Amino acid sequence: MASSSSLVSSPTPTPTAAASVPSIVRGTRVVQLIETPLSSLVEDCAYRFGNRTAVCVPWQNINLSYRTLAERSRMMAKLLLGAGLKYGNIIGIMAGNRYEYIETFLAGGRIGCPVVLMNNMFSPSELEHAMGRVNVSVLVIASNIGPRNMEEHIKCALSRPDGPRHVVVLGDDKNWGSDRACHYDSFFADANAKATDMELAAAESRVVVNDILNLQFTSGTTGRPKAACLTHRNILNDAMFVGAAMKLTPVDVVSCPPPLFHCFGLVMGFLASFYHGSSIVLPSDTFNAEKTIESVLRERVTALLGVPTMFFAQLELLDKQKGRFAPFTTVRTGLAAGAQVPAQLMNIILKRMNIPSLLIAYGMTETSPVTFITAIEDTEEKRFNTIGRVLPHTDAKVVNSRGRILPIGQRGEICTAGFPLQRGYWHDEEKTRDVMHEDEHGVRWMHTGDEGYLDADGYGYVTGRIKDLIIRGGENISPSEIEGRLLEHPLIGESCVVGLEDKKYGEAVACFLKASDETQGCRPSDVELRSWVSKTLGRHKEPKHVFWVGDEGVGNDLIKTASGKYQKHLIRALGNGLLKKSSPPSAKL
Repeated sequence: MASSSSLVSSPTPTPTAAASVPSIVRGTRVVQLIETPLSSLVEDCAYRFGNRTAVCVPWQNINLSYRTLAERSRMMAKLLLGAGLKYGNIIGIMAGNRYEYIETFLAGGRIGCPVVLMNNMFSPSELEHAMGRVNVSVLVIASNIGPRNMEEHIKCALSRPDGPRHVVVLGDDKNWGSDRACHYDSFFADANAKATDMELAAAESRVVVNDILNLQFTSGTTGRPKAACLTHRNILNDAMFVGAAMKLTPVDVVSCPPPLFHCFGLVMGFLASFYHGSSIVLPSDTFNAEKTIESVLRERVTALLGVPTMFFAQLELLDKQKGRFAPFTTVRTGLAAGAQVPAQLMNIILKRMNIPSLLIAYGMTETSPVTFITAIEDTEEKRFNTIGRVLPHTDAKVVNSRGRILPIGQRGEICTAGFPLQRGYWHDEEKTRDVMHEDEHGVRWMHTGDEGYLDADGYGYVTGRIKDLIIRGGENISPSEIEGRLLEHPLIGESCVVGLEDKKYGEAVACFLKASDETQGCRPSDVELRSWVSKTLGRHKEPKHVFWVGDEGVGNDLIKTASGKYQKHLIRALGNGLLKKSSPPSAKL
């Protein structure tokens, strides 16, 4: 299961008068859901927003209006049909944030060909496995993603006899020595290969709102990724509600550094902007703090999106190069999601980046991805410390290990239901049954794997991943509250807390830290850190082991997915390995 889209560092709940009230909430049903497929939305937006800029890609020197994007997606759809694609065939794409990515996604959606988004960090063998797993018919792949050369990936795709029928390469017009390979511009310009308007209309007429639009590989923060099947109904409605929470309109400009291969970039970024007639800016191929800041200033951005590590990087750059960048004056809102969002970080963003109403969104890949979101009208306390309330047409409950609903204020597993839930994992009924269960009323619930609770006003709080909980001497410890406390220390820029093997207690608290850039690498001692944690948390939550980025064996950064989430299973393995290296060898018998 993917880790949640946002974990807010939350206080331990205190009993309230509502303690006997069950932890179950139901989103409003007043708002009407979208019940038409993507092609209808594309044409409707082209009609309503016409020549307004839909997509701005400064690093490619590209601006596409709503009308032009509709025309180009229509052309690409005809070319895919002309290349032999049929309803249900799979299109794969592996690329950075670029305009061709969006054209390909829209084109596939038009003709009923699900688009599988490949993680930009896949190795050639991982790409090969993913293509085989979902049987990709056409692969659109960039020759370079950021500084990374993709030649081996392209060769791998072309070497499979049962691989994609067509490999369409972005960026490089190299001759790949195969009649299955061509450059995107050549593919797009081949007018003789396209289907007719009548054939396109026939293909579009087959597509219904509950068809799979998007195959999203889960982020892999807890293990091997699975392919979540998301429908037109899932992600178009999720995008509509996320954009509504940000109050997006045709005068807004949204900067979207998160990758398009993740639900954050594609749904919360592009589609949320697109539905509401806003302009979306893709500042760079892969995340670049400098280009993101420049895009905010140059394009007069009104909404900025990012995972916490992206905001950390921008804050570090602004501190390093004080005076180089003008203050932000146009950004009125945005989204922080994708990983733990500590209240301390929210406060810093408000004060130092001048973003008055940054929202928190919570969910998971399997739920399209957002199920809870804060509101611009919420108090600062709610925006900083909660995940907000459920979306319309969405339900949530908190249950114990036996599946029984807990009272308000008690911690348990967060479960969600409603329109955002995936169809299931691609060709994996067993894994689907593991996480999606029907209750006695026939309602299907997604078990998120996140621990949290609801308050009496319906706001959600996430206290950690159930699998990430540290079990020390039989006591459950939430890493997120320790991470939040560590991030309040002025010398700490990033923190990741995991449980490492311990002979006495089973697991011991360990923290991996990155020094705050503005302190020029100064570090508190281990004793100081433990004292800092125990001032507000119990002594059993003090980190026994402290590791710093840059030290021998730790590496130059905390291990993250391509979308910026900490890969805790790998960080845990690294920590256990470092402990074994530092321990004296056992005496041989």
